[in-house]
Amino acid sequence: MNFLASLEKRSQLFWILVGIGFLAGVGALDLWTGYEYALSFFYLIPVSLITWFTGRRLGIAASIAAALIWLVTDVAAGHVYSERFIYVWNTLIILGVFVVVALLLSALRKALENERELAHTDYLTGAMNSRLFFDLMQMEVNRSQRYKHPFTIAYIDIDNFKTINDRFGHTAGDQVLRTLVDQVNIHLRKTDMIARLGGDEFALLLPETDQESAQVVLPKIQQDILTGMQQNHWPVTISIGVLTCIQTPLTAVEIIQRVDDLMYSVKRGNKNAIKYSTYEG
Repeated sequence: MNFLASLEKRSQLFWILVGIGFLAGVGALDLWTGYEYALSFFYLIPVSLITWFTGRRLGIAASIAAALIWLVTDVAAGHVYSERFIYVWNTLIILGVFVVVALLLSALRKALENERELAHTDYLTGAMNSRLFFDLMQMEVNRSQRYKHPFTIAYIDIDNFKTINDRFGHTAGDQVLRTLVDQVNIHLRKTDMIARLGGDEFALLLPETDQESAQVVLPKIQQDILTGMQQNHWPVTISIGVLTCIQTPLTAVEIIQRVDDLMYSVKRGNKNAIKYSTYEG
């Protein structure tokens, strides 16, 4: 798995150069062995590599290049057909095979990426699921321990959410959850994450965020969520617990438990508020 992951991290330019090298090598071997040995299958190696790691468009371009190289080597090897049209026909057949393989591989790659995305995403809201969130959060904990950089976790709960399901139905309840995620996403940086931990409870991971920064962004997030709810006449409010950690020895699970306790202390009070705390190991 680590080897495959390292291959995935290579740039498109790298795979284009690798593909060109393979095409040149197969073409040279094809020319050297002559037309009596069929090597067209080996052209699929560079076509497949380029398609898989760079995408369908470059895969089709590689297919065309491979078919043309095959034609040039076939002619240069002295293969003579009874009619010139046979050169065109054979080249088109070879090209068709290469393009079909490229299209199938690109479709397979897209399907696998979609499956991977679904495995990491809450199907209802589009937020990250709890399993991936805890994994990424533990990575952030480890990074904080090493580099002494702060990060902030926010635990968000929708007050009176059961009322929505009871009065308006579960379809409205689902829309409430989606609205919350949509409003939060407006404020998130590319490095920030939102996850649905279950029911109407969500967590935010804000890397490189101290308590001062959290006290700026979290009230804006809360207010935008409330605005979205009020626009739809949904009688709910938002309780948030916020924990800023610096070089913490705690695990991701322990941190979530602490920030969950903060959130519930808000709910035990007047609700619809934010409670902040810090933790330093």
